[in-house]
Amino acid sequence: MPTVLITGCSSGFGLETAKMFLEKGWNVVATMRRPSSDILPVSDHLTILPLNVTDPDSIRDAFAQAGDIDVLVNNAGFGAAAPVELIEPETARELFETNTLGTLATMQEILPKFRERRSGTIINVTSTVTLKPLPLVGVYRASKAAVNALTESLAVEMKPFGVRVHIVLPGRSPATSFGNNAMPHLRGMDNTDYKPMIEGMIAGFRKESGPLTYAADVAAAIWRATIDPGAPLKIAAGEDAVQWMAEAEQP
Repeated sequence: MPTVLITGCSSGFGLETAKMFLEKGWNVVATMRRPSSDILPVSDHLTILPLNVTDPDSIRDAFAQAGDIDVLVNNAGFGAAAPVELIEPETARELFETNTLGTLATMQEILPKFRERRSGTIINVTSTVTLKPLPLVGVYRASKAAVNALTESLAVEMKPFGVRVHIVLPGRSPATSFGNNAMPHLRGMDNTDYKPMIEGMIAGFRKESGPLTYAADVAAAIWRATIDPGAPLKIAAGEDAVQWMAEAEQP
């Protein structure tokens, strides 16, 4: 029975993806910074482990306890909304340490095993904000765009060794904690130039009409990347994400 390790399973996309793999009969290693045993169904096929992707010791310990895995899903991350001019340097560093370097670290932990056995799949969850410039998410967007670039190069490097690598790009979702996590880092409401822009962004984010991405959309895209050897490198997840990707690919 194959095994998947998923980071960031405490809520949203990661939680839904863990549930889906359990329903498909897989062994699931669900990781999160602060493990909770009551958010996932009780199953002999489920292992819940602590994992902080910014802590090398935590990564080594989690992968050692997980044993052999067939698929790594890098979902852990957080968002922050602020003008590039005003974002706190500490927040910028944290975004890259978690979203970019954390993803790199987990990949480096598993890649030697995948390469040695000539099989394995890595799926990195980024965002459709990487497809076009948007205000107030510049540093977050940069941290996710960096993951796209890493993944694109890694796909080329791993192809001779039979290791598949994919990017899943969700759109705007009401099902994640992005907004709650991003708001504490918000800067600029006291700036007369930026305030209207920020108020518009907040209103747009809270709007739940129109095309959206739901956690089930992301789980389905991850499943496609897992089981379909012909899946594309980049997979849009969600109705709005599909639209954005189509627009981005137009000449």
